[in-house]
Amino acid sequence: MKKTIIKSISYSKWGYFFISPFFLIFFIFSFIPLISTIYYSFFENYLMGLEQVGPTFIGLTNYISLFTKTDFFLYAENTLIIWILGFIPQIVLALLFAVWFTSSRLKIKGQAFFKTVIYMPNVIMASAMAMLYFSLFSDSGPVNQILISLKIIDEPFNFLSKVWWTRGLIADMNFLLWFGNTTIVLLAGIMGVDQSLFEAATMDGAKSYQIFFKITMPLIMPIFVYVIITAMIGGIQMFDVPQILTNRTGTPDRTSMTLMMFLNVHLFSKNYGMGGAVSVMIFFITGILSLFVYKLLMSGYKDEIKIKKVKAVLYEKQLLK
Repeated sequence: MKKTIIKSISYSKWGYFFISPFFLIFFIFSFIPLISTIYYSFFENYLMGLEQVGPTFIGLTNYISLFTKTDFFLYAENTLIIWILGFIPQIVLALLFAVWFTSSRLKIKGQAFFKTVIYMPNVIMASAMAMLYFSLFSDSGPVNQILISLKIIDEPFNFLSKVWWTRGLIADMNFLLWFGNTTIVLLAGIMGVDQSLFEAATMDGAKSYQIFFKITMPLIMPIFVYVIITAMIGGIQMFDVPQILTNRTGTPDRTSMTLMMFLNVHLFSKNYGMGGAVSVMIFFITGILSLFVYKLLMSGYKDEIKIKKVKAVLYEKQLLK
């Protein structure tokens, strides 16, 4: 009598089939341009009038010129300062609102309304926000008119001619544009934590700040790191808001010129070799800072996970004895 052999059906190949479009699109539209940008950053390639110069291989000349003949480090410093000014209040208030809206003690009413209002600035185009701020804080704008009518100032105050006022306005716009998104992400992270942990801590007499630092933050650390890294990447790529607010010049005296604005100058001038070098440096700065933040914050989180696993194993062994 012959035995019937039943072959098992493997569905794993279908998973690769369904995710293949993403990798195909990423390879064509992201990976190939990335490699070509790195490649052409070693070439001299620009327009002189109507004459095309290059592409001619020049090695590291573009990178040497970038660090010695341009203000690359000034633009990197500007970008970092503006991002920090906008991100610190953003992450603090986002954490505060996320904890408030998920607190079983407070039980805030109308949460759906407040969440919608908080997220609404995120749907506004950055260019529209920049034009709005430019109109509000111009010499003849409503802000100056109100200050003059209240006799706080005697003549229009030129906000965009002051270094820290310009940086502050850009940072404030970035804060408003991304504050809602950060709050929603952190809300989702806190809502994913087992609520019984908060209830048990409350019953044991833990204070609110103890619950936050001992339970909430350790458990949402991966989400917190994700928010910081994505916000940092967005900050390094800051372009449209300062570009429109300062009319592409980074006024006053290039103190609000960001790295992406500097890159746009070379792309606009058709100096593709130098533009490629700037792009590569932005890529490496982003990667190094992201890796640093990840290692700094996640190392403690991983150590806590290991300690908890060891304690769980030891506890199980004691129960078996």
